[in-house]
Amino acid sequence: MTVVACPTCSKKVEWTEANKFRPFCSERCKQIDLGAWAEEKYAIPGAAPLDSQDEPSNDR
Repeated sequence: MTVVACPTCSKKVEWTEANKFRPFCSERCKQIDLGAWAEEKYAIPGAAPLDSQDEPSNDR
C-alpha cells in the first residue's frame, strides 16, 4: 500500500480507491487547496505572452 502526505496538512494518507479525496486526507483539505488555486496563490510557470508588436510579420 502506498502512503502519501496530504498536500494541505501533511497528514499521512493511504493512496487507495477507498479514499475518494486522494491525495488529500479529507474534503476540507481538498477545498482549501481549490480555494488557493482560485485565489491565484499557485501558478504554473510559463512564458509571458508575446505582444502583437513582437510577432513576426508575414508581409513581404
